[in-house]
Amino acid sequence: MKKIFVLLLAGVLVMFGLSACAFGKRKADLEILPTLESKSEAVNQVWVGTFQLVWNDLVNELVKNPIEFKGYKSVMAEELNKQSFTVEDLSDSAYYKKWGLTSPELKAEIEQGIKDKFNETSAILDGFDWTPGEGKYILYAMLKKDFEYMQPFNKLKDAKFKGSKGKVQYFGLEKNAPENVRNTIHVLFYNDKDDFAIEIPTQQNDFVYLYRTDDEKTLDNLYTDMMKKYRVSTTNPRFTKQDEFKAPVIDFKSERSFDELCHKKIKKSDLIIDKAIETVEFKMDEKGVKLKSEAGIATMKAMLEPPAETRKFYFNDSYVIFLKEKGKPYFAMKVNDAAKLQK
Repeated sequence: MKKIFVLLLAGVLVMFGLSACAFGKRKADLEILPTLESKSEAVNQVWVGTFQLVWNDLVNELVKNPIEFKGYKSVMAEELNKQSFTVEDLSDSAYYKKWGLTSPELKAEIEQGIKDKFNETSAILDGFDWTPGEGKYILYAMLKKDFEYMQPFNKLKDAKFKGSKGKVQYFGLEKNAPENVRNTIHVLFYNDKDDFAIEIPTQQNDFVYLYRTDDEKTLDNLYTDMMKKYRVSTTNPRFTKQDEFKAPVIDFKSERSFDELCHKKIKKSDLIIDKAIETVEFKMDEKGVKLKSEAGIATMKAMLEPPAETRKFYFNDSYVIFLKEKGKPYFAMKVNDAAKLQK
């Protein structure tokens, strides 16, 4: 079931965005989250497990310890260190990952690897410095999904979406839809017009879950809530002739640099993260879903800390003495020749 998260939560929470403004400050339109548990106030929030995959390699293969920074406590790093998503949650055909010492040869190997496996090119590899050097490593991953529903849905008329300006594109089913298409929708629960969820199987063994809710919880808690409601539901699981379904077409590209993880010395190593980035390309329409996500982390050797300087507080030249109890000093003395002040 865990491999469904990428498809479900990368798309569904984009659909049901929150208000664009709060307390007079405009929220970000879209934020890529590092983990499923991450908190965000962005209008639309998306998580894909790609960045977690490269972080796992950073922890398990390169540093061989949970990532902690010297002099800096990172909540994001603590969440990522939990490794709540791993390659065990994906089929081998869904991802490619590679890490190693930075070199033009490694770049060429990665480019050939994603070409051979996905017939894809990278949007991020050219942005890294591939010059070899001590402590310079690249950790890379691509997650790719491309699937179709069991039966295509219909394009519907453009209509309003609460919280959005203007009309948006929709797909779905109207009343009296053909049975072979209706049978591809499984109703998880329908508590009322604002609280329901459906499951859509696909031809490639993936499932899409759509959950209607106004709750502003983290994505992991929203998934947990949905499954709890499903388990206790007495709803008719069949999508009947009287039922209707519509969802907005989702089509976006986004990128995030996790700057808060960069340029801080990693404990129990001589490394710092020089660059950490993730991209997401996602499309969901009446035919199916296309998802492509890349993530990369570049490390470099931390600069040696200068030895602590011995500070010599030698009052061996002109100086001033002040004595104070309250308010202004009650004694002040300028000393220019200490020898004349000694018996």
